[in-house]
Amino acid sequence: MKIRIKSTRGQCVSTIDEAILSGLAGDGGLFVPDRFPDLTIKKFYEYGNLIDFSAHLLSPFFSDSKIDVNNAFFQKFLTFSFPLHHLFKKSYVLELFHGPTLSFKDLGTQFFSECLLHLIENKSAKVLVATSGDTGAAIAHALHGKRDLEGIILFPKDKLTFRQQSQITCWGENIRALAVNGSFDQCQQLVKLVFAKREHKGILTTANSMNIARLLPQIIFYAFTSIQLALRHNHSVNFIVPGGNLGNVTACYWAKMLGFPIDQILIANNINSALSEFLLTGVYQSKSVIKTLATAMDVGEPSNFERLFILFNSYSECKKQMNAESVNDEQIKQAIMNCYNEYHYIICPHTATAYHRLSAINQDKPWVIVAPAHPAKFEEVLEPLLKKEIPVPKQLKILLDRKQHYSIIEPNYQSLYHFLVE
Repeated sequence: MKIRIKSTRGQCVSTIDEAILSGLAGDGGLFVPDRFPDLTIKKFYEYGNLIDFSAHLLSPFFSDSKIDVNNAFFQKFLTFSFPLHHLFKKSYVLELFHGPTLSFKDLGTQFFSECLLHLIENKSAKVLVATSGDTGAAIAHALHGKRDLEGIILFPKDKLTFRQQSQITCWGENIRALAVNGSFDQCQQLVKLVFAKREHKGILTTANSMNIARLLPQIIFYAFTSIQLALRHNHSVNFIVPGGNLGNVTACYWAKMLGFPIDQILIANNINSALSEFLLTGVYQSKSVIKTLATAMDVGEPSNFERLFILFNSYSECKKQMNAESVNDEQIKQAIMNCYNEYHYIICPHTATAYHRLSAINQDKPWVIVAPAHPAKFEEVLEPLLKKEIPVPKQLKILLDRKQHYSIIEPNYQSLYHFLVE
């Protein structure tokens, strides 16, 4: 039976192709699979090649698609890996920052871009994105120079590091960067408003993790890693995942639902943690954003909460299945220093939230903390703490030398609409 795609709010059912092109469901919800495919997990122990593994994992979701998600599809962009760095005992860091823009978003945005090119069939399309840092850089790289695609990237003005902003604004040509006088949540609300009004002409979609084509490939991180470590330790694997907009957290749970050898999933948030409060009180409400050292996690209303809630479908089940903890800036600083002093390993502030949680648990079982971004993006935080210069990878140096191109807009629909109709 083919997998259909449904809205988290229950009013819309779609094909995978329609879901990718529309971005958000017509009822305002997010698209999710109506069921998970029945995979023969033991076969995945035989796929030592990441390309083979990825194609066999995701192709069942595309059984009624124009897109053939096969080895050739992945070979076009999956030229990087996500290695495990051994810390101590059975504890590891999953390094998701070896793609072209040095963050975990590279896999999802490259996958999304390739899907979109297959679907628009020589037409043109605009891609609207809100970013708290890494998504903007990754989608700009994925779309840049692609003749039929235009990227419009919203980021909160004065809320990113210089290096993060440079990676978003250095492209020009078919990439339009817009600095919004507001928070990331306001940027994200603008994107949702555009799709709710649907006043635009032509093909317009989003490349945030709200788009299911951004989220599905992130399952690969957790499925592939769990198989690797299960082979090594003959035991299921536990993950600690930094929160933020909760896309990576959702992908980890989806990998577990598919049957991969994953046991516990712990969520590490900064102090902007609507999820932690929900699990404590049963009440979910958006929060005003407080700026922290883990800037990409400064999210007061995480979109993917809807996907997590529908997965478990009740507060009691969410409380049973999810474990989230908030980590403040002082704890982030201490985690960065402890990790470097004890293991001579440099982590970014987001990874530090996961490392903080690791330090408080029993490490006799395989534990993996997720490192979503390269530490070189956060030299403003790390260098004063560690009293050393953070080496800058070559691909980042090239981007930092380019001129920035961006416009400043107010956080309202009228300010943005002008750029949608140009």
